[in-house]
Amino acid sequence: MPGVPRPQLPREVVRLGWVSFWLDVAAEMVYPLVPLFVATLVAAPGLTLGLIEGAADGVLSILTALSGRASDRLGRRVPFIRAGYSLSAASKPLLALVTGWPALLALRVTDRTGKGLRTAARDALIADLTPPEQRGAAYGFHRSMDTAGALVGVLLALGLLQLLPGEYRTIFAIAAVPGVLAVALTFRIRESSKTAPASPGRAPSWRSLPPSFWRVCTPLWVFALGASSDAFLLLRSRESGFSETQVILAYALMNLCYALSAAPAGRLSDRLGRARTIALGWALFAVVYGRFALHEFEVLWILFALYGVFQGLTHGVGRAWIADHAPAEQRGTALGVHQLGLGLIVFASNALTGVLWDSVGPSAAFGFGAATSVVALALLYWAARTTRVEAK
Repeated sequence: MPGVPRPQLPREVVRLGWVSFWLDVAAEMVYPLVPLFVATLVAAPGLTLGLIEGAADGVLSILTALSGRASDRLGRRVPFIRAGYSLSAASKPLLALVTGWPALLALRVTDRTGKGLRTAARDALIADLTPPEQRGAAYGFHRSMDTAGALVGVLLALGLLQLLPGEYRTIFAIAAVPGVLAVALTFRIRESSKTAPASPGRAPSWRSLPPSFWRVCTPLWVFALGASSDAFLLLRSRESGFSETQVILAYALMNLCYALSAAPAGRLSDRLGRARTIALGWALFAVVYGRFALHEFEVLWILFALYGVFQGLTHGVGRAWIADHAPAEQRGTALGVHQLGLGLIVFASNALTGVLWDSVGPSAAFGFGAATSVVALALLYWAARTTRVEAK
């Protein structure tokens, strides 16, 4: 209502936002350069990139499920958060030592291992700390901070690339600095008083998750089948004639739009509903992938901006929707199971995209993604109609 101040987010949620900010500065100093770096190492960048990203996401999915369940069992989130951020931060500067794609694969897997350890526990802690009516805002804030860090990291990568053209390894080494800051801040995170270990004889299990959880997961998983790694967008823009600088600027624009839209999207989902907000994002995704498939490169800048808004409308809101349908004592398990399915599907998606890219062409890869999103929208409508938000 006009004139009524918004309730402040819990202090630990804000601190988690700053942890993610600094780690994403480190991550995005590296990530937009990886497709360019891969192209210098191998002759088939599409398939290699797909396998690397797919394998990394596969590891992420499995570890997220395991760590989420473990955090529910122990009633502790912070140790998983701290260990996960530490491992991911360490993997960034080590890229400077890579001489072939197997080593690159190993470090991407290490990075995703860290993300797998922390993600479900962190997202569960955010849910533990916030009431349902503020949950979308909390996840939106976190995604906004995460992506603001990504934007800063991309701009730093661009500036360093101008100073050190082609010196990818040096830039990777410099990424150690913000990574250390992120890890240091994890030592200021405290557990929620609402987080408690599972009762004896009631160890959290995916089998006992409510039916509404599975109905929510279904469209999210189907959509993931066509949503391949962002790295393919960067590779496509490079092949369309963008310079290295333009590729990084396009990625920066995407992250700017993501950062600006994530927090408002979270608040919007608290008022409009999670499914409707996600549907808006998926519709934008279908437009972006459809235009990439049609070779309409004269609007690439607009497409990257729209893709950033899509991410803002869906990523944090999807996590809030999962948390809405998970019992409090099973939030880590639920978020981990969702990520397990997501990661396995994304592995298949990235591998399939890489094969389509190299054997048929980029248009086929993006066309498949656009078509899959339309199917997911239909399933989203079904899930919204059949799912009842349970009182928490």
